[in-house]
Amino acid sequence: MISQSLRDVRSYEEEMDRRIADAPRPAFHLSARTGWMNDPNGFSYYNGEYHLFYQYYPFRTEWGPMHWAHAVSKDLLHWRHLPAALAPDMDYDRDGCFSGSAVTLPDGRQLLMYTGVDRRTLPDGSAQDIQTQCIAVSCGTPAAGAACAGSERDTPAAGQEAGAPSSSESAGIGAGAVTDYEKYEGNPVLSGRDLPPGANRNDFRDPKLWRADDGTYYCVAGNRTEDRDGQILLFSSPDAFHWTFVTVLAKNNGRFGRMWECPDFFPLDGKQVLLISPQDMLPKDFEYHNGNGTVCIIGSYDKETHTFTEEANQAIDYGIDFYATQTLLTPDGRRILIAWMQNWDTCNFRSIDWPWFGQMCLPRELSLRDGRLIQQPLRELLALRKDEVRYENVTFTDLLRLDGIEGRRVDLTLSLRPGNEKELYRKFALRFAQDDTWQTSISFRPYESIVKIDRKFSGSRRAIIHQRRCRVRNRGGRIDLRVILDHFSVEIFVNDGEHVLTATLYTDLSARGISFFADGEVTMDVVKFALQDMRQ
Repeated sequence: MISQSLRDVRSYEEEMDRRIADAPRPAFHLSARTGWMNDPNGFSYYNGEYHLFYQYYPFRTEWGPMHWAHAVSKDLLHWRHLPAALAPDMDYDRDGCFSGSAVTLPDGRQLLMYTGVDRRTLPDGSAQDIQTQCIAVSCGTPAAGAACAGSERDTPAAGQEAGAPSSSESAGIGAGAVTDYEKYEGNPVLSGRDLPPGANRNDFRDPKLWRADDGTYYCVAGNRTEDRDGQILLFSSPDAFHWTFVTVLAKNNGRFGRMWECPDFFPLDGKQVLLISPQDMLPKDFEYHNGNGTVCIIGSYDKETHTFTEEANQAIDYGIDFYATQTLLTPDGRRILIAWMQNWDTCNFRSIDWPWFGQMCLPRELSLRDGRLIQQPLRELLALRKDEVRYENVTFTDLLRLDGIEGRRVDLTLSLRPGNEKELYRKFALRFAQDDTWQTSISFRPYESIVKIDRKFSGSRRAIIHQRRCRVRNRGGRIDLRVILDHFSVEIFVNDGEHVLTATLYTDLSARGISFFADGEVTMDVVKFALQDMRQ
């Protein structure tokens, strides 16, 4: 039985679907069904479809008691919303069902693991969040007669694991979509009593699940120590219901902000990767910026001793709006990343009174190259391309416009080089979402090897974050850019995915111009495609 709270949310969703059907939205990025969206949750492949849940407050376009929204897709571009999956309706999650993940059980059910929040008032009048890890399991399965979770007899028996796929994270089990999830009567399955000495009991959240080849389940969770330093904890379970602490997998040691949120931990191209979203970061050169950021730590992992040895670290995204990453493994073996395309320091800014707030970034394919995380736009995006416009060996100085190069749903590739090999140009800029008043730009200064995104002329009337910079690999003024525009966002992939810069923009859709600027002599090749609107 689903709760009355969840029934009320689902009724509200249906009502809002009718009322806001014509609201402006991204064309191929998932946006909030109604109200507020933040972190992606439960990113998984299940029952023949990709599933993405997300942090959700349906009743207002501001953060509130967290629910889990639910959407499914065949291609990670065309999304169909299902009824909300979780509502804060139990004592242990009365103030929010926070972030978590999903895994397929051997009996065919989908299990969600999430952080329940119970906010308690202390004797001095202040509030304290009690954060625990909880489970909900899908009701119904392609295997006839399967029951919902709710008692220990419903947990998978050891014998059920014999025929399970080696990576249930990527296993599809037929057609159709699960819409109802029942909270486990043994919740919470992890609480403060399960934490190691020195771990803070109140900042303990965002479990990310996976199932090892031997059938053991593991999850990593974000935590901070009593002295306010971030760390990642590792837990294990024989059945995904009964959990024990294993080890402190990684420690901040004062490097990257304070609390570490939204961890993910997976093998990639012979290495092990830990993704985290630290809060309250301090800048470091052009690699890390102030505030809430995202960090990739690359290293090796000893599965016997559960020892993660760090070898390198880098930012995941160098733009303005990107946080809370989560990945999945596709049936064809690709590691795909998605993230909330927003920044906590700017999310209270509203330029337009829309009935929804928040969108996800374009899903990205991950790989490692020369010890560095590489991100490429999802290859399924190529199927949306149409109306190719191509220019080669265009040499120019100052301002340039090219016929056929415009739009707000665009896949634009640029290959830049000096027009005069004896004299390096000083600056190149691409301006887009442009008219006589508005524009956003990406620029490159080869002498400094700096790429910068700038949206201060995009229509904002507030002093929010407008610029970010990163230092890129410079090949004598040669650089490759791929720019993806989707109505209210831009994602720039530099040098075949070595760096990515992401930003939202709220410029009126009538601003469709694209232009080029050079201080000095630049030669470039340009390929532009329009992109189909997946909502049509």
